[in-house]
Amino acid sequence: MEFRDLKTQYKKYKFSINRSIKKVLKESAFIGGKEVGELEKSLADYVGVKHCISCGNGTDAMTLVLDAWNIQPGDAVFVPNFTFFATVEVVSQRKATPIFVDVLPSTFNMDAVHLEKQIQKVIKDGKFKPKVIITVDLFGLPADYPAIIPIAKKYGLKVLEDSAQGFGGSIHGQRACSFADVATTSFFPAKPLGCYGDGGAIFTNDDQVAKIIQSLKVHGKGEDKYDNVRIGYNSRLDTIQAAVLKVKFKAFIKHELNDVQKVYQIYNNTLESHLMVKPIIPDGYISSFAQYTIILKDKMQRDNLQKYLKENKVPTFIYYSKTMHQQKAMSQYTFDENELHNSTMLVERVLSLPMHPYLKPIEIKTISKLVNQFLIKSL
Repeated sequence: MEFRDLKTQYKKYKFSINRSIKKVLKESAFIGGKEVGELEKSLADYVGVKHCISCGNGTDAMTLVLDAWNIQPGDAVFVPNFTFFATVEVVSQRKATPIFVDVLPSTFNMDAVHLEKQIQKVIKDGKFKPKVIITVDLFGLPADYPAIIPIAKKYGLKVLEDSAQGFGGSIHGQRACSFADVATTSFFPAKPLGCYGDGGAIFTNDDQVAKIIQSLKVHGKGEDKYDNVRIGYNSRLDTIQAAVLKVKFKAFIKHELNDVQKVYQIYNNTLESHLMVKPIIPDGYISSFAQYTIILKDKMQRDNLQKYLKENKVPTFIYYSKTMHQQKAMSQYTFDENELHNSTMLVERVLSLPMHPYLKPIEIKTISKLVNQFLIKSL
């Protein structure tokens, strides 16, 4: 059993993927080939924005945005405390200050009420200038944009949507990567839409920001790559990866996003609600289910369940074992740990079960049966 079954996906689309790769090999346009532009247009149309700019990976995508916005020392950037390290790392790389915001245990996403409190606290303190909110569409579920966007407008802040895990999610029909001023995603292989290496993309309706990012991603180019008008980066999506993504994107639209919804429903119908907290999808929301994550009673129960499932050849992962404020690399920043209790609780109690479009109903029911049996015995 695979946690994220890329092998079965490849077998299903082997002919199309191989043909697409061979076409690139034959044409030998390995950097900036036509597949890159074709992919970008398809993704922009799907999300519903003017610009999709591909790049080397999801972390580069966020870095390019913060650079385009000229985020610098003295700026405060509000980030969820329960997320992957890259979300915070890109802030520190710009020498700005991350301000940790707690999350809601019901959705794992940023708590809009605590966000506003943190913004007000930074304004009152006067040490840093509030500039950006980085939301995260964690585990595939879009953040609470109906609450967060008005807060951003109220205080004049930019919003960067980190949708590395959220591509394909939506709120009342509006798709992830379209809610914020600028959004980013990742094509890391295990993501809802992944390539066969590293890759990322940036989405925006802002023509000027798009123009700057197009320059930054290729060494700060001007008219061409030998005309350098700013200090930039080398962050491009390879043509072979674009060719792979074109095939996989068609599968994603055709059935994969719908199939993970079916997996979610079977899990929810077979896992016993009184034994754990199952993922909650608010009304009008669709998750692309990068992960299916349950919350257990305590750390001991979580760790013992993980061990039991491993013994029964069921792979699981803990996303995440530390909050951002608990990371050694973040020890230089100040925070009130009492205000971060939800994220602190989650790192000790979350466990992610196998989740992908190719899970068979019998496999899901077997996993659920094992989880239920173990938790009943541990009562």
